[in-house]
Amino acid sequence: MKFPGILKRGLIPATRLRFTGHMQTIIRNMGDLNNTEAMREHVKPAHDSTYEFKSFAIRPCDEDQDIRKRYRPFLLSDEISESDWVSKLELATAAKMVDTELLVQNKDRLKILVLYGSLRARSFSKLLAYEASRILFRLGCDVRVYDPAGLPVKDDEQHDHPKVRELRELSKWSDGHVWISPEQHGNLTAVFKNQIDWIPLSTGSVRPTQGRTLAIAQVNGGSQSFNAVNSLRILGRWMRMFTIPNQSSIPQAWTHFTDANDPVDGGNRLKPSSNRDRLVDCMEELVKYTIVMRPHFDLFGDRFSEREEAKVKK
Repeated sequence: MKFPGILKRGLIPATRLRFTGHMQTIIRNMGDLNNTEAMREHVKPAHDSTYEFKSFAIRPCDEDQDIRKRYRPFLLSDEISESDWVSKLELATAAKMVDTELLVQNKDRLKILVLYGSLRARSFSKLLAYEASRILFRLGCDVRVYDPAGLPVKDDEQHDHPKVRELRELSKWSDGHVWISPEQHGNLTAVFKNQIDWIPLSTGSVRPTQGRTLAIAQVNGGSQSFNAVNSLRILGRWMRMFTIPNQSSIPQAWTHFTDANDPVDGGNRLKPSSNRDRLVDCMEELVKYTIVMRPHFDLFGDRFSEREEAKVKK
């Protein structure tokens, strides 16, 4: 009995078909299309329910208020932040890692720089950056969002411009980045690329982005595309960063956010969808990767070619 022939002749309606052991054998003989037999056994981390909805956000009394005012425009009132959709996320695995591997051991919080790529009054890349920042902040990260307004176009003269110096200092300060760009004309915006151009691959012996982790996302005015995140991934590689495997792309972004004056969660918030879930995945993944990799950042700056160059210069 050949399975395809049965369907073709209509002897057994597809809607009522039951996969017997014999039929499953036939399908397996057609080939392991998903290569599942080559997969490693997946072991899920032990789930600790005490961390499911726990927040490790920095309290106002525990930080510099100038930093809070300048770099955390994503913060909401206590009334909203204690009951909004971010507070209801089940993030037990990442939260436990933050607590046991950082806070209990009195290590520095993860330092995350967030960049977005639009100067519009209601920029959807900025709104998405704020949502990403709220997730990271709940997971205990020291999150700082850079405002690209006033950053001059890249040239060889304005290295001492305050906005340039601020961006470079934030990059050196950081353990990881989040890059979010709109897609315009099928690629990154000039506003976003200009920020990366001002962060040099190296400044003297300092590599501002060497070994940092990176999460990427894009917003689209039309249908879903991945041109911008593909370009961001290339940029991350050239900046010698470790870009996490996951990424986020929001199609028709204007349909995915609530109105500015919407009473739900303060307005300008990302609506429930699989796209929102993917953003959460990315931020959770960034935290996990950064915790694992941060103790070993210096190892990735140790290269054979550079050691050889150093020998020649001596």
